[in-house]
Amino acid sequence: QLQLAESGGGMVRFGGSLRLTCAPSPRPGRRGSVAFFRQPPGKEREYVAGIGLMGRPTVYADSVKGRFAITRDAATDTVYLQMNSLMPEDTGTYFCADTQAVPGTRPTIAYDNWSRGTQVTVSS
Repeated sequence: QLQLAESGGGMVRFGGSLRLTCAPSPRPGRRGSVAFFRQPPGKEREYVAGIGLMGRPTVYADSVKGRFAITRDAATDTVYLQMNSLMPEDTGTYFCADTQAVPGTRPTIAYDNWSRGTQVTVSS
């Protein structure tokens, strides 16, 4: 299992924006689907968004549809999560992970490599 590098967390006010970056895998070769998960304080880790090998398809949790956008740079295999219109309910530790399963796969056990996580805090 490899640790992915992730960056971009921080503190913002209600309605603000942040962009998370999931760096390419340290292992040679292109990885499969990539997803972002989050873990709110005291709660289980939950799926946020995922993207396929060539940048499609993209699959979002209902709670973030229309506010978050996941993209993938084909040249560098860097994956981004643009988070707009942030709300206090979006607060949590955000992780990126990769899998050979299809985009949108929810169970965390399906994911092979994870980042250490980055904190996102949204104040009201």
